[in-house]
Amino acid sequence: MTRLHLDANATEPLRPEARAAVLAALDVSGNPSSVHAAGRAARRLLEEARERLAGLAGLSPAAVVFTSGGTEANATVLAGLRAEGRRVLAGATEHDSVLRAAPEAERIPVDRDGVIDLAALEAALAGDARPAAVALMLANNETGTLQPVAAVAALCRRFRARLHVDAVQAPG
Repeated sequence: MTRLHLDANATEPLRPEARAAVLAALDVSGNPSSVHAAGRAARRLLEEARERLAGLAGLSPAAVVFTSGGTEANATVLAGLRAEGRRVLAGATEHDSVLRAAPEAERIPVDRDGVIDLAALEAALAGDARPAAVALMLANNETGTLQPVAAVAALCRRFRARLHVDAVQAPG
């Protein structure tokens, strides 16, 4: 019998090359903060991962911070933005972890394909002088819709708003 996997919502079967990488990493047992050989090997592995992720996102490696997962990352970033007194704007289809971390977020509508309405975002940014932060998924975890992050970033620069992009679902 042929097995069909039809639930790609947030989990996919592990690709063989990913499995091989995980198994190889499990053989590195050192603490990356330690100065002994095993620690240095673990630090090398960690920094290689940081550099690869930074390259994927077009960032410097120093900008990559590891957390336990997307939910913790979203909560941490949004807590910091809210502590700065920023009002949060979020796409109407944002991940639940964003909406839980910023329940007061103003929802920006999306079109029938789930793409954020740039005119509505621009109006929301222009219509309130308070500092803002925009939270946006790069790739929707349920539909796969890709958001126009470059256009959103341009609006954020224009209105001096911070931009938080949840890109957890994008690689691969």
